[in-house]
Amino acid sequence: MRYPLRTRILHWLSAVLVFSTLLIGFAMVNSIGSYATLIAIHMTLGLTILVIAVARVANRFTHRTPPLPDTVGRLEHRMMIGSEVSMYALLLAQPIIGWAMVSAAGSPVVVFGALRLPGIAPFDADAYSLLRQLHSVLAYALVVVIAAHVSAVILHTVTLRDGMASRMTIGRAATRTKE
Repeated sequence: MRYPLRTRILHWLSAVLVFSTLLIGFAMVNSIGSYATLIAIHMTLGLTILVIAVARVANRFTHRTPPLPDTVGRLEHRMMIGSEVSMYALLLAQPIIGWAMVSAAGSPVVVFGALRLPGIAPFDADAYSLLRQLHSVLAYALVVVIAAHVSAVILHTVTLRDGMASRMTIGRAATRTKE
């Protein structure tokens, strides 16, 4: 059984945006010439991820998930819940921390090229430094949680062959064959 189409679309849209934002975030710290452009794109993607994450959380609390395959035990199910909560927490916290960081730097938060967001933290060099470090730590934590998520899906799909990945695919549902 698959997730509803809106859930699958939000999932893959989040995946593409988060991967792009992480890639740009890691690249921009080493890119002097393109820094302004990259930061503008990074902030726009971050705000977009925040909006989608809020929509995903609302969707998650208002719609049931399809049943898990029989290969998922009780402990693994609890780990999946913890992983899901961690992922949502990071997807919500990371853009807010970034927004607060830019605000604490005294810089304007401009997204979509022209939309100026209000500052959410007072100008403060110490707060900026702390928020910048936290933003970096959360980025690495997000990479770890994503790696665990993808690894678990690969384990189930390739090794256990239980159709776990097909629950979230876009397109026609694949028929599962028992061997």
